Amino acid sequence: MASMFEGGTVSKLKPIGGIKVEVAGQSSGCGTTGGAGKSSCGSSAGPDDMPPEIWEKVKNHPCYSEEAHHHYARMHVAVAPACNIQCHYCNRKYDCSNESRPGVVSQKLTPDQAVKKVLAVASEIPQMTVLGIAGPGDALANPAKTFETFARLQQEAPDIKLCLSTNGLMLPDYVDEIVKYNVDHVTITINMVDAAVGEKIYPWIFYDHKRIHGREAAQILTERQMLGLEMLTARGILTKINSVLIPGINDKHLIEVNREVKKRGAFLHNIMPLISEAEHGTVYGLTGQRGPSAQELKEVQDACAGGANLMRHCRQCRADAVGLLGEDRSDEFTQDKVDKMEVVYDLDRRREYQQKVEAQREAQVTARKAALAAQQPDDGMKVLVAVATKGEGKINEHFGHAHEFQIYEVSASGTAFIGHRRVDHYCQGGWGEDDVLPSIVTAINDCHAVLVSKIGACPRDELKEAGIEPVDAYAFEYIEKAALSWFMDYRARIAKGEIVHKERGDAAIRQGAYLAA
Repeated sequence: MASMFEGGTVSKLKPIGGIKVEVAGQSSGCGTTGGAGKSSCGSSAGPDDMPPEIWEKVKNHPCYSEEAHHHYARMHVAVAPACNIQCHYCNRKYDCSNESRPGVVSQKLTPDQAVKKVLAVASEIPQMTVLGIAGPGDALANPAKTFETFARLQQEAPDIKLCLSTNGLMLPDYVDEIVKYNVDHVTITINMVDAAVGEKIYPWIFYDHKRIHGREAAQILTERQMLGLEMLTARGILTKINSVLIPGINDKHLIEVNREVKKRGAFLHNIMPLISEAEHGTVYGLTGQRGPSAQELKEVQDACAGGANLMRHCRQCRADAVGLLGEDRSDEFTQDKVDKMEVVYDLDRRREYQQKVEAQREAQVTARKAALAAQQPDDGMKVLVAVATKGEGKINEHFGHAHEFQIYEVSASGTAFIGHRRVDHYCQGGWGEDDVLPSIVTAINDCHAVLVSKIGACPRDELKEAGIEPVDAYAFEYIEKAALSWFMDYRARIAKGEIVHKERGDAAIRQGAYLAA
């Protein structure tokens, strides 16, 4: 099925940092030309910030639009078990139903099973707009299964966007197939553009019918990744780059990665924390390589501002995830349950539901603009707030029921989503679990406030003691409007001398990503 790129859009060889890659001509992806400055498109952008054809691709894609991720769902089907590289942060042998981690699945699927499951999910979850193949191995190390699944879905569910994730090793060989099957979003995991860094991450690759080790393996991998990215950009495919932040290995190097992928037309760059707890059985986990703190992650992301636009709402999903980002409904659609379902794919019902979603989004934007207009002049103050939400862009989750908090940076100039913190449920069977509360406080320790729909007396008191203000006055309001309203009140209380503004400390990123109560 493989076919080499022959479109005539690739020009001369250009050495970048010692790497020779083929460089495409004019970008047709998102206007990301040159290596400096900010392109006009990004995960937090709207229809006024990008060409109409790009907006159509991202407006209801939860991974490519931060705003859309409050409203639209995605799913992954695990039809690609084989992988052609080894990463020190990856171990696909372990599976736990309470865990979210890239590459993990409970059951591998055939293309037939995958197609029926997609139709079943789309029938039950009308806001599911995106289907991705992200493993549990590499989508392009399993090309026959991957493209058979896409071909079937292109015919049977034409309204669903198709995506694939890949390490990029075989990407240049399959660009034509990606275009053929209308796969218009591709994610490439790129952790380095320097083989000296890469050999510390990848012990080997399997390429050209042989296993290659060390720096040579890393050199081949980065050349293939850069070439594949250029070829996708030349064909108008939107690309997202995933990079795992590994302290002491590639943390400072990711700034160069960001610069180089922007030059080649990447739409988004997703810098995500290493998951390295020992129980996962990875090389990094067993050798004591730590993951980054919340502050370390934010510092690297902020340092990349001005390069490729950043995605900060990634949930590092399982390869069989179903639902909104931050939730996993895969247990509702196990294969035995899907086999018993009478699937009716009602396209009109899906479109009607999504029209209601778009009306919600318009109301959310209007509320944010009104709150911004009420702000006092910007004095440079920025604070973080944590938000408990079940979706729809609203503060609609009880503190004790939250399994994650979304983190926003708030200033007089607006709000910016900067990430999320996973936590265990505080409420267990109707009672507060006192042992859990300290871990929640640690997870949002860098925040000045936590916005919730409701909160009990005990956690309210402990949060106050920790210097985090619990706020339930904005229950069921839109997040951005509520955060800006709280911030205006916070500044007013400082001006009156009622409170003293203090800088917060660092916070811990919860590894392992346990989702179930």
